[in-house]
Amino acid sequence: MTFTEALPTVNACLNGAATVLLMAGFLCIKAEREKAHRACMISAFSVSVVFLFFYVLHKWLVQGVHTPFAGEGLWRTVYYAMLISHIILAIAIVPLVLTTITLAIRGNRERHKKWARWTFPIWFYVSVTGVLIYAFLYHWW
Repeated sequence: MTFTEALPTVNACLNGAATVLLMAGFLCIKAEREKAHRACMISAFSVSVVFLFFYVLHKWLVQGVHTPFAGEGLWRTVYYAMLISHIILAIAIVPLVLTTITLAIRGNRERHKKWARWTFPIWFYVSVTGVLIYAFLYHWW
């Protein structure tokens, strides 16, 4: 397997790690463990940045060619609905995450919490669907 061929698996693992870190961060803040929450969220952000680098690198290496989905019928509809929502929300999540983190760093707790109520579920959805899209393309069909 070449480096380029391995990148989708690497990216799925990074998305999976981000998903776990996001959930851990969510559970930590609900348990009022602020330092652990901060560590989880910084880690989730870091993993997501590495993912984005490798994702763009993969697209560059394959010259934008995408892997076609081989499923049919209802599964094709499910896959493309998930893919379209994933792409739209993946674009939207970048400024949401940057704003939410900036508010936390600046100590603006109330605004951070308000932004996080929107940012977390979208970021979590994008991470989970990233792994699912990988499974749909490379393992299930």
